[in-house]
Amino acid sequence: MNAHVLEAEYGAALAAVSHGVFVLGGLLLYVVSTRAGKQRRHPSAALSWVVTIALLPYLAVPLFLLFGARKIMKPAAAHALPLPAAGAAAPHWAGALLAGLGLAPAQNNATVHFHADGPAAHAALLAMLDGAQQRIVLATFILADDRVGADVVDALVRRTAAGVSVCILVEPLFRLRCGPALLARLQDAGICLRWAHARRRHRLETRLNLRYHRKLVVCDDALAWCGGRNIADEYFTHDSAGPPWEDLSFDVRGPLAGQLGALFERDWRQSGGAALHHRAGPAPPPAPAGNIPAQLVASGPDYAEENYYAVLLAGAFQARARILAVTPYFVPDDALLVAWRMACRRGVRVTLLVPARSNHRLADLARGRALRDLAAAGAEIILFPRMLHAKAVLIDDAIALCGSANLDSRSLFLNFELMVAFYGAEEIAWLTRWIEQRAAQGTPFVAREPSLPVDLAEGLVRVVGFQL
Repeated sequence: MNAHVLEAEYGAALAAVSHGVFVLGGLLLYVVSTRAGKQRRHPSAALSWVVTIALLPYLAVPLFLLFGARKIMKPAAAHALPLPAAGAAAPHWAGALLAGLGLAPAQNNATVHFHADGPAAHAALLAMLDGAQQRIVLATFILADDRVGADVVDALVRRTAAGVSVCILVEPLFRLRCGPALLARLQDAGICLRWAHARRRHRLETRLNLRYHRKLVVCDDALAWCGGRNIADEYFTHDSAGPPWEDLSFDVRGPLAGQLGALFERDWRQSGGAALHHRAGPAPPPAPAGNIPAQLVASGPDYAEENYYAVLLAGAFQARARILAVTPYFVPDDALLVAWRMACRRGVRVTLLVPARSNHRLADLARGRALRDLAAAGAEIILFPRMLHAKAVLIDDAIALCGSANLDSRSLFLNFELMVAFYGAEEIAWLTRWIEQRAAQGTPFVAREPSLPVDLAEGLVRVVGFQL
């Protein structure tokens, strides 16, 4: 046989063996990192990684190293707190579950104010900042160099000049929206800004796929502002592109503010920041207590369990009369979708409000199957005519959850999120009215069988969309 032919065959065989070894190495890397790091994954995410590594190993392995981490550390299993006493504010199932997850119990707060619209939220935020005396901490997904961003930065600069300590934590994915001029103003004023979770103890654990989606402002550990709004024009005011997005936010005075401040400080330290402190002067008075029960429900890669998801899943089986939800993106996992469908089947009225068209086209495509399945089970699905960015879920008249988390797999399993559970009748009634008023402006979702190309596209986006 010709020597050149032998050489070619030997080279082809060697290349095939090398390719196989690389594929096996990639799969071994996936298994070892998943098991050793306790990176429990949603089945669709696990399947997509395994198939992609097997078929496109030279692309998938580097992507896995960049995007594959789901937890930033190996948190110890949460120690269950004592069960809530009879007569506690939270319904027993929620109180027992959150205690089992190791979360602090509900606290009675002095005041809670929900913001009816963007201008009200804007005014409340600026008034709170202008009243700070000792310390302001601010965390957000987006801090934009626009009119709203400038208003907030102006207020922070004024308080810094008055001796107030100011620290800002921002998701680095949208750092370009900050703009060099805004960053320079913060630096010149002596305000410390850090990019959330940009520093890691383990070099192979990258933060590219673990996004910091929490939004909160805390002043003097006594007054807090949070919800779904980012610090950018579209969440607050009219602009040349159209009306502001419909969104939800609120401010609270009381012990919950101190808990939110402690959450920020933990995030700050994990992002490489030094210990926070108040400026010199008399210690701020403790946050006033009252009779408005609320509970912090934070979730994300820094918790052992998916806390918010656990409440949603348990609530679906505990609901007796109604589940009312609003979200911009509805791409739940199979378990939550089945739980809501079974709630419909046993007579629970399930109402879901989503935008007819959101700002994320892939999310709109991925939601099709879930919306059709839920509608077939008897749920009422309303399409809002404008962009709707609010996030809230109400279960019966017992609990209302409001904050930053969407009803999609990214928020439920990957992002750093912040929800607050409200148990007071007035707060639950206010959120119910707010959602129902916007639902009255929408149109019913009509399920239509998709064409084969659309069906295939929905399935593909749903599988890979977990990582988007």
